Amino acid sequence: MLAKVLSVALVGLDAHLIEVEVDIAGGLPQFSVVGLPDATVRESRDRVRSALKNTGFHFPAKKITVNLAPADVKKEGAGLDLAIAIGILVAEELVPADRVLRRVLVGELSLDGHIKPVPGALSIGIACGREYGLLLPARNADEAALVDGVVAYPVHTLPEAVGFLRETQTIEPVVTDRVGFGVVRPAADEDYGDVKGQAHAKRALEIAAAGEHNVLMVGPPGSGKTMLAKRLPTILPLMKPDEAIETTRIHSVAAQLTAGSALLTVRPFRAPHHSISDAGLIGGGTIPRPGEVSLAHNGVLFLDESPEFRRPVLDALRQPLEDGHVTLTRVSGSLRYPARFMLVAAMNPCPCGYYGDRSKECVCTPHQIRRYRARLSGPLQDRIDIHIEVPPVPVREFHDRGAEPESSSAIRTRVLEARDRQSARYRDDGIHTNAQLKPRLVKRYCGLDHSGRELLERAMSKLGLSARAHGRILRVARTIADLAGCERIDPVHVAEAIQYRSLDRRLEL
Repeated sequence: MLAKVLSVALVGLDAHLIEVEVDIAGGLPQFSVVGLPDATVRESRDRVRSALKNTGFHFPAKKITVNLAPADVKKEGAGLDLAIAIGILVAEELVPADRVLRRVLVGELSLDGHIKPVPGALSIGIACGREYGLLLPARNADEAALVDGVVAYPVHTLPEAVGFLRETQTIEPVVTDRVGFGVVRPAADEDYGDVKGQAHAKRALEIAAAGEHNVLMVGPPGSGKTMLAKRLPTILPLMKPDEAIETTRIHSVAAQLTAGSALLTVRPFRAPHHSISDAGLIGGGTIPRPGEVSLAHNGVLFLDESPEFRRPVLDALRQPLEDGHVTLTRVSGSLRYPARFMLVAAMNPCPCGYYGDRSKECVCTPHQIRRYRARLSGPLQDRIDIHIEVPPVPVREFHDRGAEPESSSAIRTRVLEARDRQSARYRDDGIHTNAQLKPRLVKRYCGLDHSGRELLERAMSKLGLSARAHGRILRVARTIADLAGCERIDPVHVAEAIQYRSLDRRLEL
């Protein structure tokens, strides 16, 4: 007998409906899976056979052929196990065929019949929409139910799924309250109120958070670069619902969601090690997966000791920083992953780390220093809006009983106000922050008066800045004006933006 059951297969961030056709015929016992399955899907034969036998169901000793249609879509992962097992039971007339109509079955089977979670549940819910009921692992149900109109039935074991389809067991669909997500900010263990000194660096990071600008911090070891960067998410706004859905989809497909977190609301903070590969950072691999730039979408990508990253890895960041997405092209097709993130990079001023430090002597030669700084290519530095120097904090400031450092909540209040001004200004342009301004929008919203233009022209000439750096300065000046509550960009805002281009100045050795 022939049976048809619906399931899904992930291709990039999207889930595609797959028709699982099971044919059971006479002949020598055989179990074959066709339709462009990968090794994991082919191994489902053994998982399904053992799961059916160990849960008391009869496994037919006949010729079983499973076709996964459409045959030109690559099927990956173990999420088709449940559909194949139910398809065999439908073909054996142990489950009524009409009970699997308009239902999508997803789940990985263990050998004892338990149903394990699968990646990409949010994308699966989007693919099902209002048209299909969805049976999926209980641990994935909250995530899939975030999609409006999806009826998600959580199942724990194969017998439970069979009992539901036979109407001998009742399963209540999961209802997830999206309104409750993102209202309360989780408590943070780290706060800028714990950071002594570094007022200049905190000001620069406040500007970066307000306008979503990229930052490069240069300073000796122990000056606080990593500590400052790790506290950046505490002053960023929570994600909007559409941002949260998009970011959660990426983390779900990459199997990066932690248990119990159906929806990400806090912006992600990713800090990969400098030994990371091109595919690990940008994405790809034999089975293309999102890289760190996509996992940091709508959040922060922190590169500590950035010159230690391999040059090709760093240069691969140039296109995502400019376009906000990554396109992975393979023989089988192209996949596009979103990658709009804040880049925060940290580096020492020289190989030994103590160039310019008054407490320790630098032992590097001028050639070594120039070679070390050249590891960050000029085009990449051009795409970083803010360059700041982070000097060591004097010991006396650690014991100073003066005014307490400003807390993250106070800084975040100003950041949110500046973001609100930007959202109102760009509501008809399809962007949210100053960092997203395209050249034509820079001309419209970042106009300068005569004094501001003269100041910027002198800086461009003296520092030898590129046209891209010119646009970056205007965007940063626009953010500084927003933090000050000014609609017009004044020369004082331009002057502050220019000082955040420290690496564009000639290196004096």
